[in-house]
Amino acid sequence: MIGSKIVDAHHHLWDPSVREYPWMAGDALVPIRRRYAVDDLRAVIAGTQVRATVLVQTVSSTAETVEFLEVASDSGGLVAGVVGWADLTAPELPDDRLLVGVRHQVEDEPDPDWLLRADVLRGLRALGERGLVYDLLVRAPQRPAALRVTGELDDVAFVLDHAGKPGIAAGEWEPWASWLAGMAARENVVCKLSGLITEADWATWGVATLRPYVEHVLEVFGPDRVLFGSDWPVCELAGSYADVLDATARVLTGLSADEQANVLGRNAIRVYGLSV
Repeated sequence: MIGSKIVDAHHHLWDPSVREYPWMAGDALVPIRRRYAVDDLRAVIAGTQVRATVLVQTVSSTAETVEFLEVASDSGGLVAGVVGWADLTAPELPDDRLLVGVRHQVEDEPDPDWLLRADVLRGLRALGERGLVYDLLVRAPQRPAALRVTGELDDVAFVLDHAGKPGIAAGEWEPWASWLAGMAARENVVCKLSGLITEADWATWGVATLRPYVEHVLEVFGPDRVLFGSDWPVCELAGSYADVLDATARVLTGLSADEQANVLGRNAIRVYGLSV
C-alpha cells in the first residue's frame, strides 16, 4: 500500500432529521435510518489504515453537495474529495477544489435510457470539460444505456459504482459478467469494488460468495482500474466497516503488494485527483 494508506473511495453521511432520503424507505433499512456524521466515520476507521476518503452524494440536492464540501473542508484532510450532485440537464456546480465528481441516482430513473437523453449527454460533456468524474449508479435496467454512453462520450471519465450491482443474492452471473467486460473495454471507465456485501444475502454472505465477482472485476478491469470503497454506512445492513475491510483484504490476497496498493489507494488518488 502507499505508505500503508488506504483511501476509501466511496462512503456516505446523512441526517434524516434534516432531509428526506426516498431510497431509505421500507422496514429493511430501519437499522441505518439515523444520523451518520464525520465523528462516526472517524470512530469506524480508528485503528485501521484508512487515511482519506471520498464522500458521495445520497440525494438529488445541491444543498447536500454544498454541505458535503463544507464537511470535507473541515475534516482536516480526512475527506479528500466529494462526489456531489448536479442537475445534468442544467449543471451548475460549485467552483471548489474538493469537488472531484458528480453522481445521480440513475438506478431510480423510470426511463432506462435516461443517460442517453440529449440534455443529459450535454451535461455529461460539460462535466468532462471541467475535468470532473461521473459516478455511474445503475442496476440491470440501465446497464445497456451505461454501456452506450461510456462509448459515445469517450472523453468523459466514468466510475462504475458497486461493479454495476450484480444480483449476488439471486445468483446472477450473466448477463452481468459479459456486460461488465464490455464496460471494461471502455478505457475511460474504472470500477469501484464497493457495495457487494449488500448485493449478497445480508445474513449469509461470506468471502467465498464475493470472490467470483471480485475476481471477474479484477480480471476484466485489471488492478490499475479498480478502486476500493466501503459503501459505509449502507454496508452496515450486512456487515461492519471492519467486516468490509477484512473481506476486501482476503479477496485481494492473489494480487501483488503493488497491485493491492493500487486498488486500496493509488487508483482513487489518480482517478479523482485527490491531494492525499
